[in-house]
Amino acid sequence: MFTNTDINFEALKRKAYNGRWATLEDGIIPLTAADPDFRMSEEIEKGIIEYIKDGYLSYGPFSGIPEFKKSVAEHFNSEKKGTFTQDNVLAVNSAAQGMFLIAKYVLQPGDEAIIFDPVDFLFKKTVDAVGGTIKLCPVDSKTGDIDFEMLVSLISPKTKLISICNPHNPVGRVYSKEILTKISEIAAAHDLWVMSDEIWSDIVYDNIELHTYSSVSEEAKRKSFTVFGFSKSFGIAGLRIGAVLCNDQELLDDFTEKSNFNSTIEGVSTLSQIAASVAIDRAKPWFKDFLTHLQHNRDLAYSMLANSGILAPNLPEATFVIFPKIQNGLSSDAFAQHVLKEGKVAIVPGSERWFGKGAEGHVRICFSTSQELLKEGLNRIINSF
Repeated sequence: MFTNTDINFEALKRKAYNGRWATLEDGIIPLTAADPDFRMSEEIEKGIIEYIKDGYLSYGPFSGIPEFKKSVAEHFNSEKKGTFTQDNVLAVNSAAQGMFLIAKYVLQPGDEAIIFDPVDFLFKKTVDAVGGTIKLCPVDSKTGDIDFEMLVSLISPKTKLISICNPHNPVGRVYSKEILTKISEIAAAHDLWVMSDEIWSDIVYDNIELHTYSSVSEEAKRKSFTVFGFSKSFGIAGLRIGAVLCNDQELLDDFTEKSNFNSTIEGVSTLSQIAASVAIDRAKPWFKDFLTHLQHNRDLAYSMLANSGILAPNLPEATFVIFPKIQNGLSSDAFAQHVLKEGKVAIVPGSERWFGKGAEGHVRICFSTSQELLKEGLNRIINSF
């Protein structure tokens, strides 16, 4: 499994957008957007077919079908130390939409949100979209370590939200229970909301223990939302399915109402929810094999880059991206453009546009492909200089 023969390149060239196969010239290897090159598991495919066999695709409950909500709650409780009931889960159209809805619910124009730097661009984009003001808290671009003194110093009377990414994209850090507890204590002391993006929380290596944010303390349960999605773990980005979880039922009910998930204005495709539910309930054996493959790829990428003299890698604890530091003095954009032109490999520059000011001098390389393709892509990058 998970070799070149398991990849349908013709399908990818038709369907894989977002900076990937369908958007690039032939001959270019995309190690860009965090999306697997492999097809979804057969269990998910069969689950979708089984669901539509009777010919009905009717309205579902606007906040999510019971099977979906139950599957997500049980997944968090069994795998991530959660204490959620199925009523604590709201189905949304992707983790990205969940992040936007939370920013909209928590922030008024001019309110401040603290986000890490570097971090995925969606954190900044969702705050900008609702008129919020961003305060950047630096994290170490190699380790993901948080400067807690800086974090506290950024808090003002206008601050309303701390947004965290756990595991961290692009650094790949898994934040420990102790670190999350410290964040929860700071948030509680200043009466702040916390949004924890946990879309990467399945893809964790070396048997590192992951704690969903709300599980670490009573303070963490208060005024917090958790975001989850299925595009990374199960390769169903096109189905646009995610979840917002919250232990405080009154709070989630109010969030659901104000986000218009109590009528046909909002609501998620029932087919997408079935696919996600089947993924959790039936496709975990497939996922475990996928995770083993990814860990081998992580180790391969780290080894090849560490010996390259071109890029100095970190060792991600999670995610299927690696975030090495450029060694030859080029800017992130110049390095990515050079590799695209001379090596025929597309990667993501560590520019402010994608990850914030703290990402400059790095590139992000996605390794959720075959080992053959990853080796070829990394060799092209190294040999292009």
